[in-house]
Amino acid sequence: MDTVEELNGTYFYKGIANISAGELFFWIFLDEVNEYFDGIADIVTVSLILLGQPILKTRGKPRGATIGTSIASTAGRRWLNVELPRPLPTYTNASIRTLKPMMTRNLGAFVGRTVPVVGWALLAKDVAVITFNVMNKYNKIARGDDKVW
Repeated sequence: MDTVEELNGTYFYKGIANISAGELFFWIFLDEVNEYFDGIADIVTVSLILLGQPILKTRGKPRGATIGTSIASTAGRRWLNVELPRPLPTYTNASIRTLKPMMTRNLGAFVGRTVPVVGWALLAKDVAVITFNVMNKYNKIARGDDKVW
């Protein structure tokens, strides 16, 4: 359990003395981030996002398309070059701005374009969990008007 005390309207938290409520929130936030990102899951999340970025050069593309292609899309097209009977919706850097999905019949392209979306979804989940944990811990420690909500 964390050692927390209130001293003349300030807090003492894990060896840091005379900190304000805002500083207490900041230190709790840093502790929660440190505790949360200690395994392989965060490496997978970042890898999915990076593998889906269009860093490879390509031949000409239609107007409005994302310039370049990603490692995930290239690998997906190489290993899963299967034409599907119906097009599947995907998002690219260009189509996400308009929230209009791009359709593809190629399974490899679908998988390649979905890789960064999964990464961003995992990152959003991580941020939500960390935020929830920080708010809970802070509100258990803070007093009176210092509490959030």
